Amino acid sequence: MKHINSYILKKGSSRPAVCQIVGYKNSGKTTLLCELIPLLRKKGCTVAVIKHDGHDFEMDHEGTDTWKQRQAGASAVAITSAARTSVIQERTSSLAELIEAFAGYDYVLVEGFKQEPYPKIVLLRREEDIPLLGEASNIVAMAVWDSIRGMELPEVPGIHRFAVNDSLEIANLLWQQRSYFQNFSI
Repeated sequence: MKHINSYILKKGSSRPAVCQIVGYKNSGKTTLLCELIPLLRKKGCTVAVIKHDGHDFEMDHEGTDTWKQRQAGASAVAITSAARTSVIQERTSSLAELIEAFAGYDYVLVEGFKQEPYPKIVLLRREEDIPLLGEASNIVAMAVWDSIRGMELPEVPGIHRFAVNDSLEIANLLWQQRSYFQNFSI
């Protein structure tokens, strides 16, 4: 049955379900993403992740062939094997371009990009994080740390509330509302 569900999802859809996981530094975004991935995979889904990094990062390491090729001036380098492909481009990409590149996956989970218009789960760890509920658009859910659970949080109709460690229920929301995440109009 798992393979049938995955086949139906892929056959019946040409767009991935997209959900942003947003929050401030050390709010648990990566941890939550890493917990959601295997839960969605158990349902037979493929999952791609896009992470925003506010700093320059270096994926390639000094001395490798691809590093040497980039140092020589290549604007893009791709390396592929029987198991994986990696592409490094010396240019920026918009979130929409990256999502389009991952259109063959069932889910695209996005870490960060707070100002983008896709459906979001907001992580709240500290009292200073609460204003993000008013700053971010298209919030579907909030995942709240125990440290602020007793605080007065705004009740917003239509926004689900979870404990930050309730990844199974969050994954169920993504699964049950898949068509919303897939067909969200921007």
